Amino acid sequence: MNRYLPNRHWLLLCLLLTSYTLRAQPGASVQTTVGHFLSTLSPDEQTKATYAFSDTTRRKWTNLPVGMVPRPGIAYGALTDQSRMAFHRVLSSLLSSQGYLKVVSIMALDDILNTLYQQAFDAGKIDQRTLTMMQNLKWAHGNFYISIWGKPQEKAPWGLNFGGHHMALSITVNGGDVITSPMFYGTDPSEVKSAKYAGLRVLSKEEDYGFMLVNALTDKQRAKAVLPQAVPKDIITSPQANQRITSYYGLSAGDFSDDQRVILTMLLQEYMHNFEHQTAHRLYDKLLKTGFDKVYFAWVGSLENNKPHYYIINTPDFLIEYDNVGFQNDGNHIHAILREKGNDFGDDLLKRHYAEAKH
Repeated sequence: MNRYLPNRHWLLLCLLLTSYTLRAQPGASVQTTVGHFLSTLSPDEQTKATYAFSDTTRRKWTNLPVGMVPRPGIAYGALTDQSRMAFHRVLSSLLSSQGYLKVVSIMALDDILNTLYQQAFDAGKIDQRTLTMMQNLKWAHGNFYISIWGKPQEKAPWGLNFGGHHMALSITVNGGDVITSPMFYGTDPSEVKSAKYAGLRVLSKEEDYGFMLVNALTDKQRAKAVLPQAVPKDIITSPQANQRITSYYGLSAGDFSDDQRVILTMLLQEYMHNFEHQTAHRLYDKLLKTGFDKVYFAWVGSLENNKPHYYIINTPDFLIEYDNVGFQNDGNHIHAILREKGNDFGDDLLKRHYAEAKH
């Protein structure tokens, strides 16, 4: 029997795959899962969760604890089991398996953090005042807030934000297009060092691949890439800071060897592949189109873990920042962000949408 499909079978297969691809557009998938999530909410819950797409609050984000900066929307902890299950479908329609596990693990890490502070108090390592101050920050698995901006539909843009301590997921959707900028995520501790979850590292590869890359550089390359300055106490482009990064620092990937470029690719994809397949490849294809020669990598701080360190990857299209310092200056508290330049909250997408709508 001929092991190759006849031409007409190839044509049928191509048509089926094309049809599946159209139906499986990330925007359509997210629209369906968000619509189902909203249908599980009561009228009062829907009122809490939904806002006008034009509301400027959509663009305000923070990584600070809810006890310091309240969030719009409905708390995950206030949802019924049915609504929680539906929201997990939303997350898995937006994110890859690695991205999904990072998000839900960051949520769980807040409960672990509370436990660690309670254990420190019980052991006499901190006083009641410190424990109460930490508890008032309201770190908790349930204190992450969901907000829907506009109506999930095909003909007009809409958005979804999901945020809490160390999590700011900002999604803008228009038809089949999904914009995921900015995405901030972090961990405290970055490595749990005691009790039941000792050894847990939720953002292990953001850290490990960074160290792999800077330590793979030659002495001459490292002299360019490692900047002689103090480690920033946070990412420079945090919403609490006015400073922005407009210059390119460090070493161009055009000066990397093939092996070094492989490690850089691993690191870039660790950030981009947090999203579902088509979105991740849209981001990476955009990077490839501009070219690796225009990717710059810079490092600040220690070349060993458990000591303060920072890196930045800057390209014409993207900015990645990673900072690991911590309140105890022990390199055990990660902040990381991926931004698609000019497209935060879908700015570029919306410009094209409104231009086409006028036409």
